[in-house]
Amino acid sequence: MHSRNIPCLLVCGGQLVVFKPWIGCLLFALTGCAQQDHTQQTIRPVNVVRITSQETNNDRPYPGEVRPRYETVLSFRVAGKVVFRSVEIGDKVKKGQILVRLDPSDYRLAKQNVEAQLIAAKAEREYSRDDLERYRALYAENTVSQPELDRRETLYIGSEQKVAALEAQLGQVGNQLTYTDLEADRDGVVTGLEVETGQVLAAGQPIVKIAQLDEKEIPIDIPEHRIADIGLRQEVSVSLWAGGDRRFKARVREIAAAADPLSRTYRAKVTLLEGQEDARFGMTATVWIPANTPAHLGVPLSAVFTPQNRPGQACVWLIDEYSATVKAIPIQIIATLPEQRLAVSGLTVGQLVVSTGGNRLREGQSVRIPQSVRPSMDGDGAASGEASL
Repeated sequence: MHSRNIPCLLVCGGQLVVFKPWIGCLLFALTGCAQQDHTQQTIRPVNVVRITSQETNNDRPYPGEVRPRYETVLSFRVAGKVVFRSVEIGDKVKKGQILVRLDPSDYRLAKQNVEAQLIAAKAEREYSRDDLERYRALYAENTVSQPELDRRETLYIGSEQKVAALEAQLGQVGNQLTYTDLEADRDGVVTGLEVETGQVLAAGQPIVKIAQLDEKEIPIDIPEHRIADIGLRQEVSVSLWAGGDRRFKARVREIAAAADPLSRTYRAKVTLLEGQEDARFGMTATVWIPANTPAHLGVPLSAVFTPQNRPGQACVWLIDEYSATVKAIPIQIIATLPEQRLAVSGLTVGQLVVSTGGNRLREGQSVRIPQSVRPSMDGDGAASGEASL
């Protein structure tokens, strides 16, 4: 009974401490639990990635709109009143098809007038020719003088030139009559229409706009600092907003020689090589131009974190493969890569970093490396991580 109350002695900091036996048991139990919890919390399982060097092939996007390469604005070469229109916007037309017609009455009357004048001129020319032949015979008999013969020759030449002038005028009036029909100059689709039946038009007034369907292009604007990434006849790819992730082959056809004075960008035109049926005029498109940058080291986005004591500084957990501990290494982010990766500097090829599971790690903490990586640690150090970039 009394032995249970024997006090226990403990030397702490050079002093002798006396405490009850039950307190010593409690302290020993708590110390053991704390050591056990610390051991369990120290080793954490993580996923790792082996750092490798690679070319960063970025496709830079440039927005644009699908447009026809050849688009013609048609207009009448004569004035008149519209009496017929056969097309609407969006209609496909064939070469030679009549699109709009003017009232031809005035031009038909003008043609008849010139035709009548031409008939009279030809009759006058025939009379002048016969008269000249008679005077030549009389002159040979010394019946008429030389001035009288010259006068008849002059009259004949004048009548002959009058016929030639009226024939030319008749051809001109005939052309004006044919100009009352506006015909399509090529196969295509109507993209603009600025006329209604009954409207009076002036010569040269824009009427119909026709776009050629067999060649489509996408104009884009290139910033000054990116103009070196693009060249004439360069192969690029094009995606449509309505077509999802599908890409079509294209080629750079034209690059402006000077920058736009307002936007300070260079206008480039990209011709589609495929997907003509899918790309309709006016569709939103994106031109993807390859931009080969120097080789960088890539890491997963999940491997990058920012320490609390260094806000704004990106870091990764570097693994010491011999001691299986981690160390925070500062890095610099250079560019964004596909598949949620980052191009960084500050690491070297062959290093092993934590890809996932590092959100609760601390400096110098031991980690459990995946089994697939451990053989490389026991051998000659060859890279065999479960993922690499």
